[in-house]
Amino acid sequence: MPDLTYQPIAVLSKKLASGEVSSKDITLHLLDRIERLNPAINAFIRMEKESAVRDAEEADKKIASGKSGPLLGVPIAVKDLIAIENGVTTCGSRMLENFVSPYSAKVVEKLRKAGAVILGKTNMDEFAMGSSNETSRFGPCLNPWNTETVPGGSSGGSAAAVAAGLCPAALGSDTGGSIRQPASFCGIVGLKPTYGRVSRFGLVAFASSLDQIGPMGLTVEDTAIILQAIAGHDPMDSTSVDIPVPDYSESLNEGARGMVVGLPKEYYVKGMDEEVRAIVLNAADALEKAGAKIEEVSLPYTEYAVPVYYVIAPAEASSNLSRYDGVKYGYRSDHSATLEEMYANTRTEGFGAEVKRRIMLGTYVLSAGYYDDYYLKAQKVRTLIINDFKDAFKKCDVLLTPAAPTPAFKLGEKTDNPLKMYLNDIFTINVNLAGVPAISVPAGFSSAGMPVGVQMIADNFNEPALFRAAAAFEKTRDPEISQKHPSL
Repeated sequence: MPDLTYQPIAVLSKKLASGEVSSKDITLHLLDRIERLNPAINAFIRMEKESAVRDAEEADKKIASGKSGPLLGVPIAVKDLIAIENGVTTCGSRMLENFVSPYSAKVVEKLRKAGAVILGKTNMDEFAMGSSNETSRFGPCLNPWNTETVPGGSSGGSAAAVAAGLCPAALGSDTGGSIRQPASFCGIVGLKPTYGRVSRFGLVAFASSLDQIGPMGLTVEDTAIILQAIAGHDPMDSTSVDIPVPDYSESLNEGARGMVVGLPKEYYVKGMDEEVRAIVLNAADALEKAGAKIEEVSLPYTEYAVPVYYVIAPAEASSNLSRYDGVKYGYRSDHSATLEEMYANTRTEGFGAEVKRRIMLGTYVLSAGYYDDYYLKAQKVRTLIINDFKDAFKKCDVLLTPAAPTPAFKLGEKTDNPLKMYLNDIFTINVNLAGVPAISVPAGFSSAGMPVGVQMIADNFNEPALFRAAAAFEKTRDPEISQKHPSL
């Protein structure tokens, strides 16, 4: 049997179509690998073994009958805030640890329609609130490159699973960098699509104006294949935009020649790890050699991104999480004498410390007397940040920045300092505030052997430009970057 570990989707698809391997072979191989290796990193928190094997067998029948498709028979993992019908969806929280979803998210429906096999659910920061995957009810996920470090968050389980060769690709969600930062920390590709490009129906909400589902994979092409399958308008999601979905594969081989790549001067600041800075600037040099024009641009309101984000996101979280009161579904405290005590005890016992911190912050900024001073002002500055990007994309096709200010940090290093943890998202949250698409691509390794990714950002619905630039850069890299994998 051919090697089935660390095979990109496009490679697996060809092997399946030729009959060299079956979907059941791949699925059983990965399930075995997960059983052996997952205890070391805690990337998966729930497996869908029976349904995965059943779906793989169904995919093999379709392939035998002459049907084809880039995802037909390919196993994929799903972050555990994306609903799967009759499966448990926990959001990494005690509040939902036994919640069985009565329906599937639209992205899951689309993946299954494309013939993908859902392997299971991946670990995550509780309710997607975290940058290290240390707030999960099911224990922290560990970085397979060095299990003393974090994989990033909140989609740390998805990133670690792909990096460890437990699955070829996974879905994550990105509210302030939760796909791109863990992709950088774990040495994989992670795409945050334009807000409204992918349906959020069946995604448990953290901050509704910021959340977006996106793909994580071994290659830029992998993320393009998955986005092709899950993108498009959904009448069940009022934020889903009804515009045509282009053929993303057409952008992958166009090359960087003629593109204008902007370097935002506000992203190359003091405090950034010098190795990260060097790797990102080397990526700029590589794109220039590939025919792109490199220009310095300015995003002057970048410095306000962190305070704006940590007003708006907790405010929306406070509203969204008010539904978890122990009445209709989810955890309910048994230690209450009155209805009011039941509400208080349920939320005290059901939510972790970080979630409660953000609920309290969000409730405060929305309260009478403070709404105008904090929330309304933050929304006004958000508009200025959006305009920054509009102005920048008048001059360039994509922006090139770090994905994170440092490589992966040690477990526990920032848990006692929330502000220090929040600043780890300094290069990613502007993208969510503006709603534009961005991708993290592996670009090198630190002197300690940890992966470092670069981030590329494009204008609204211009994912083709992202794929074009990212794929062009991918071709210029040292082959070691794609050939080197963690040793578990």
